[in-house]
Amino acid sequence: MPKEVISTPDAPQFSAYSQAVRAGDTIYVAGTVGVDVATGELAGATVREQARQSLRNCRAILRAGGADLADAVMVHTLLRDPEDADALIEVFDEFFPAVRPPRCVSKLGVNRPGILVSIAMVAVVG
Repeated sequence: MPKEVISTPDAPQFSAYSQAVRAGDTIYVAGTVGVDVATGELAGATVREQARQSLRNCRAILRAGGADLADAVMVHTLLRDPEDADALIEVFDEFFPAVRPPRCVSKLGVNRPGILVSIAMVAVVG
């Protein structure tokens, strides 16, 4: 099955890995942090602010691949502080008001200054 790298300037880009890869009808989005591409800075100092921006970034990547957040079938969230899980649920409810994809939450293993959350997902293009 051929693979297609998905890239958009509307989400943070890192030289070490692709933003996403599409294989058939499935898009695999890499762990995406809450950096606002307009400023190059983290969207804020709270997990809510960063999670909102991370999900906006994931949405931009999915759209570049012909999908949207509604096409997500699995979401994996990494949190620096596990006690932020309730705040994260609130943000997910904003972005996934109807069909909530399965998700798991793990502790963020890489300590990068200021980063509170990273979100990866899998979507199937409908």
